[in-house]
Amino acid sequence: MNWKVISRNVGLALLVSALFMLLSVIVSVINGNDSALAALLISFIITFLVGSFPFIFVRKAEGISMKEGYVIITLSWLLSFIFGMLPYALWGGPFSLQNAWFESVSGFTTCGATILSDIEALPNSLLFWRSSTHFIGGLGVVVFLLLVIPDSSPMRMRLRNMELSSLSKGAYANKSGKIVTIFAIVYFGIFAFAAIAYMICGMGPFDALCHAMSVTATGGFSTRNASIAAFDSRWIELVTMICMYLASIHFGLIYISFISRSLKPLRNNQVIKFYSAAIAITAIVLAVGLKSNGYCSSWARSLWDSVFSTLCVFTTTGFAVLDNVDWPAWMVTLLLPAAIMCGTMGSTSGGVKADRVYLLFKSVGAYVSNILHPYSVNDVRLGKRILKSEEIAPNILYLALYAFIAIISIFLTACAGIDWQNAVYATICSLSDVGPACGALGNMGNYSSVSEFGKVVLSLDMFLGRIEIYPVLAVLAMAFDRRER
Repeated sequence: MNWKVISRNVGLALLVSALFMLLSVIVSVINGNDSALAALLISFIITFLVGSFPFIFVRKAEGISMKEGYVIITLSWLLSFIFGMLPYALWGGPFSLQNAWFESVSGFTTCGATILSDIEALPNSLLFWRSSTHFIGGLGVVVFLLLVIPDSSPMRMRLRNMELSSLSKGAYANKSGKIVTIFAIVYFGIFAFAAIAYMICGMGPFDALCHAMSVTATGGFSTRNASIAAFDSRWIELVTMICMYLASIHFGLIYISFISRSLKPLRNNQVIKFYSAAIAITAIVLAVGLKSNGYCSSWARSLWDSVFSTLCVFTTTGFAVLDNVDWPAWMVTLLLPAAIMCGTMGSTSGGVKADRVYLLFKSVGAYVSNILHPYSVNDVRLGKRILKSEEIAPNILYLALYAFIAIISIFLTACAGIDWQNAVYATICSLSDVGPACGALGNMGNYSSVSEFGKVVLSLDMFLGRIEIYPVLAVLAMAFDRRER
């Protein structure tokens, strides 16, 4: 194992966090040296020194193996969590060590679950750091790292292939060598659009920047206790819905549609059609529930709020315009499949991804057709691509892994004192990085009441969901493999 190349790349990932900590320090100074200045400044110095250490004392090494790549990805995320919790822990208030860890993991994984009961009590600089963790995690600490590695470097190609699924790379057409750059262009483009549109719609510059970072990352951290509902603006809600949807679909398709000035790439994509249809059907059923149960006064209002609430779950963005604390069980359960599936590959959303669910249906259909017509050719296709068995198998196995981890986590969270209903919803919403669950853990609630052990389990779920399980399994296998010693 080449620890030189590992330490230098992990150090680079930490420097990304240090940069945003420095920006948060500047926000603190602009706001008259608010109460988080010392915490952020100390956190910046520590993170910068640790991140810089490998570049000072470790020689540069270009080569990278697959094993080293998985270690880089896993350690980059874990150390980002650890150093990201420093501003919270040093500031104090509601942030015990465990709460600071939970908030940091939730931020970087773009989950959006929080332990805060009074978000507005935080100083602006800490709110900015909180949203920054979404922004870093949405693009991905490894993708930030890849942006500064030369295009010609074999290290960049190998890390890129590990970070991005083969299903997500398919929609980049002939731009496969520029996947990371295209992803970043679209990501920053959605962020710029959201920030400008929010300000035009009446948000202050600070709120606009923080919410733009959250919505682009499909995270959900807000600067207000009542989330998006606090602004009481249909225009702000419309901008949020547009950005949530865009950030949850394949960035390669958005890029191709933009440069070709045509929506044809999006209209012709079978996964996008499947995903959009699932959103529409869920929103319509939820609208009926909102109106019939008296949560909305008119059908127009119920449809609007149901579309917003449905998008929040499908895109894994934890914003809210309605409090789901007392929704009937069937309405909350309606959104559970959405919380499992979520957005598409090549986006910032979590979950198992619509591509894998669509692939599952296609694979089952092909298998049934093969039973009925054993001598016919029954290929599994995604658009014009015929998928090979080695492309299908890892994605179907991922669904089984997700279900297995979810079952174990539900049992552990129930043992941690959470009632079974909330144990199911909280686990799924953490593993899919959706964030808010239901009841006291709902979109207007928080996770402060969850026990220390429960927070550890849920934060681990967030991590596994964001990194998509396989890299962690690879690192664990290496750790216990005698041949690696």
